[in-house]
Amino acid sequence: MSEIGAQTPKPTLSLRHDWYQSDSAVVITILIKNIQSDQLKVSFSDQEVTADITVPEYQDCHLQFHLSHRIVPEQCSYKTSASKIEIKLKKLEGLRWDKLQGGINEKIKPIPQELGTAGPPAYPTSKKGKDWNLVEKEITKQEAEEKPEGEEALNQLFQQIYGKGSDEVKKAMNKSYLESGGTVLSTNWSEVAGKKVGVKPPDGMEFKKWDS
Repeated sequence: MSEIGAQTPKPTLSLRHDWYQSDSAVVITILIKNIQSDQLKVSFSDQEVTADITVPEYQDCHLQFHLSHRIVPEQCSYKTSASKIEIKLKKLEGLRWDKLQGGINEKIKPIPQELGTAGPPAYPTSKKGKDWNLVEKEITKQEAEEKPEGEEALNQLFQQIYGKGSDEVKKAMNKSYLESGGTVLSTNWSEVAGKKVGVKPPDGMEFKKWDS
């Protein structure tokens, strides 16, 4: 018989992880949605990374990575987004890692065992292993689906206009932006070609030059 008033166990978080590397860094990507910065604590040592995820409606999650090579803890970092946690590790030496983890006690909970032994990119001539090209494409796709907001979205729009614009559009954007002190951005070359573009600060603000 079950005890009267016994609480129903909380479910475990649904997540999985992959990794990739450059000459100077290793990046661990934990695919999990909508984790806030105050729900995550990541700690670094010279050959170990731990990540504690605390979400009220789920069981606390503790991930521990025993790394196969040494890192520089003070130069490591992490960030969260709508679809993942990204942990960037600074390599102590510019070596190519054959595997993410080393040692005989490689355990990461609650990640299933088959996902706990990550390896280097698998080429068509390699034996069975993960297709890291597909992994990278999946991560890139998720990043593309994350819509930028505010100033980031505006900057991205300007970059797209500039990148796809004609030579005259680019000249107009450069001239108007520089001459107006960054307060005007025009794509019409015929409009700005024959005159100096004046400063136009936002409503309610006054433009002042710094004294030399």
